[in-house]
Amino acid sequence: MSRPEPTSVERGLDDGALAVALAQGAGRVLLALRDEVGGDVEPKTLKDEGDARSQAWIAAALAGARAGDSVLSEEAADDVSRLDADRVWIIDPLDGTREFAERTDGAWRTDFAVHVALWERGSGLSAGAVALPAREQVFDAARPGVPDARDTADVLAGRRPLRLAASRSRPPAFVAALAERGDVELVPMGSAGVKVVSVVEGTVDAYVHGGGQYEWDSAAPVAVAEAAGYVCTRLDGSPLEYNRENPWLPDLFVSHPALAAHLRELLDAVGATNQEGAQP
Repeated sequence: MSRPEPTSVERGLDDGALAVALAQGAGRVLLALRDEVGGDVEPKTLKDEGDARSQAWIAAALAGARAGDSVLSEEAADDVSRLDADRVWIIDPLDGTREFAERTDGAWRTDFAVHVALWERGSGLSAGAVALPAREQVFDAARPGVPDARDTADVLAGRRPLRLAASRSRPPAFVAALAERGDVELVPMGSAGVKVVSVVEGTVDAYVHGGGQYEWDSAAPVAVAEAAGYVCTRLDGSPLEYNRENPWLPDLFVSHPALAAHLRELLDAVGATNQEGAQP
């Protein structure tokens, strides 16, 4: 049975609630598409259609709710007038296209996400939501929290390895070097959004990335993680910046605060530095 697709968002929502509604609505669009095609579709066709449908729905809903705001989205032409705007929504309508279009043992993968964030001049990321549609979860920045008291002391004392979210297929070289140490355990998973919220929900202790991402890959997850009290920076500890002329953001560091200094020491030990290479 196909899921009904949403057609709009509720009127009068504040920015945080709107981010959630947009991420959830686009997630329902993506799940409805999977139901529609069943299993008889080429992965590339499903990826492209998922990107297109999610983008179209978010664009229409956002235009109706915040017509005066600017938008930076992976799946839309970049309007450089956003550089002079005071409010810019940073969108990834489908983060983890490979996972969205892939089955494992006959079942659809669940590690893909929808990212919706709001950047405001003078305050940076002010709202954000990451929806995991296939898991019926949404994480948002409207409910600040305190990092859990997981067994970080055991990591620092060497009684258990530091759990690090990692790409299933393309972990950076320095992440592979960390895994060779014996005191770091890699936990493979899909989209960047899934990796960051896995830190927030306690599945892993940290996520570090090098080799390139764009602002839409991390803006919403970072908004969520920062609101929850987690450390989010460049690899060297410098601030993350959004709504720049070039939206390329080469590296990312997200960690439980109790483990951030320890992880930076490990990164220094394997020679990890900021990734300043040119975008592809």
